[in-house]
Amino acid sequence: MQQVQILFKRLHPAAQMPAYQTAEAAGMDMHACLDAPITLKPGHRARIACGFAIAIPHGHEGQVRPRSGLAVKFGVTVTNAPGTIDSDYRGEAMVALINLGREPFTVEHGMRIAQLIVAPVLRVALVEVTELDNTQRGSGGFGSTGH
Repeated sequence: MQQVQILFKRLHPAAQMPAYQTAEAAGMDMHACLDAPITLKPGHRARIACGFAIAIPHGHEGQVRPRSGLAVKFGVTVTNAPGTIDSDYRGEAMVALINLGREPFTVEHGMRIAQLIVAPVLRVALVEVTELDNTQRGSGGFGSTGH
């Protein structure tokens, strides 16, 4: 398994470093870094501070993904899932959470609110053409391959 070094800067003294919860985990849990709890009413969203900044290496991105436990148990997820931390961003890591559940949900300091996955990024060069090659699917869109 390839390992990439990420530089971590604590912006708030109580910020927690993202961490893998198991040896085989794909994502590191990100923790809320709050001075006071934030309650999300059903249907509401908020940017939740994590209290740190990181330097993602060139050629990589940080993907901020929902935690399945929050989504299944409470209906709380990441609004722009997956969110992206670009390699040239040096500001505070934030997580945009939304409460899709039926009850208010309170985010407290130190709570695990999202996962961070660092992945390689390919740069592409678009080439304009007048026709594309044909495939079995063709231009069939949403639901065109079955249930």
